[in-house]
Amino acid sequence: MANQAEPKKVSVNSTISLKGIVKAIFHDTIHVQIGGKVISLPTSDFLLENKLSK
Repeated sequence: MANQAEPKKVSVNSTISLKGIVKAIFHDTIHVQIGGKVISLPTSDFLLENKLSK
């Protein structure tokens, strides 16, 4: 009897949610600590509003 394995589905460009601590914010990057790692994320990935321009 042969096992019919279902193909695994992989989703590309999907959204995930992680909780982290913001360690630093620079002009074009945000540094976030998740677990023992600090990762840099470009600010262009976020919808940020500049409250000083209002």
